[in-house]
Amino acid sequence: MELRTLSYFVAVAEELHFGRAAIRLHMSQPPLSRAIKQLETELGAALLRRSSAGVALTPVGAVLLDEARALLDQADRVRVRVAAAAGAATLTVGLLADSADPGASRLAGAYSRQHPGVEVHIRETDLTDPTCGLHAGLVDIALTRGPFDETGLTVHELRTDPVGALLRTDDPLARRDSLKLADLADRRWFRFPAGTDPLWQSYWNGGEPRVGPVVRGVQECVQAVLWNGTVGMTLVDHEPAAGLAVVPLIDMPPSRVVAAWNEDDTNPLIRSFVRIAVAAYRD
Repeated sequence: MELRTLSYFVAVAEELHFGRAAIRLHMSQPPLSRAIKQLETELGAALLRRSSAGVALTPVGAVLLDEARALLDQADRVRVRVAAAAGAATLTVGLLADSADPGASRLAGAYSRQHPGVEVHIRETDLTDPTCGLHAGLVDIALTRGPFDETGLTVHELRTDPVGALLRTDDPLARRDSLKLADLADRRWFRFPAGTDPLWQSYWNGGEPRVGPVVRGVQECVQAVLWNGTVGMTLVDHEPAAGLAVVPLIDMPPSRVVAAWNEDDTNPLIRSFVRIAVAAYRD
């Protein structure tokens, strides 16, 4: 029973979908399916129930998932301890500025408990760089939001959050229970500076070219709404400042919280960080 095969199984068990698991593992689906079948043969038990509705864990599969996670965590700790002994126990993490995510707080606590010998450096960036310095080689891993240019990167989704329009409370649309993007078509929106990742810009502008003030950070966006009545975008569960309201956008795709790193980076500290992040954002 190889660790790689166990990591394949954990991906399928967490995604409950062979296609999504294959994408997460950066492999095609047929060899993934064969690997899981071979694991079931070796163990002499079915681990998954496959149907047209999807994939579900069997009781045996649930037991293996717990044990596999523990084994993979232990393997990560071994790699990290070896890295520390070799004097390489430093990790630089990129974060979007002004983010106060409880998942990130849980991750920080869990990572420091499991790897007290690792020194973590945090690099915050404004909204003009969703990779938080990753493309520029300034960080080892980014804890950020998509979408953005993923060329040369491995990106793992941790959570999705519904998005809403940030409006002044005296805006007539602020009294609605929900909105569609078409309701905001004739309004001024915030924009990011020229050169910002076009996928990132398009997402936060609802997929359309917009006219409005250029902002670089969260607070600039908030102030543009307060002072100019600009349409802002934020998470539905975000607690708005005084004088502002958040109205859910029912036809806006959710915002993806992701961990991203260079696809050819084999740093064991990154592997462990991602595994702990998955658990922290699942809680």
